[in-house]
Amino acid sequence: MRNEKLINALGNCINHCNYCADACLDEDNVKMMKDCIRIDRVCAEACAALNQILATSYSDVNALVEYCKKVCQDCADECDKHDHQHCKDCAQACRECVEACEAYLA
Repeated sequence: MRNEKLINALGNCINHCNYCADACLDEDNVKMMKDCIRIDRVCAEACAALNQILATSYSDVNALVEYCKKVCQDCADECDKHDHQHCKDCAQACRECVEACEAYLA
């Protein structure tokens, strides 16, 4: 499959962001997690959009890859602020997605 490495990283990131956002809702202090939930949702949506477009033969995607890379880095940075395992796992998936975006753009 075309763009398989990036598509796989995007799928992994989407899953971790959705799980993290949901798990944040179960934390004792949900208000403290609002920024994490918000960026998780945005990151999952940006990755999902790129994931769908990369599955086509459309080639003008570099600006979207750059945006996705930025949102994934922002999400990793936010998740790194929290000690919850779901946040740590999400941050790692986001960093891997950043790396895959960089490799695609290289």
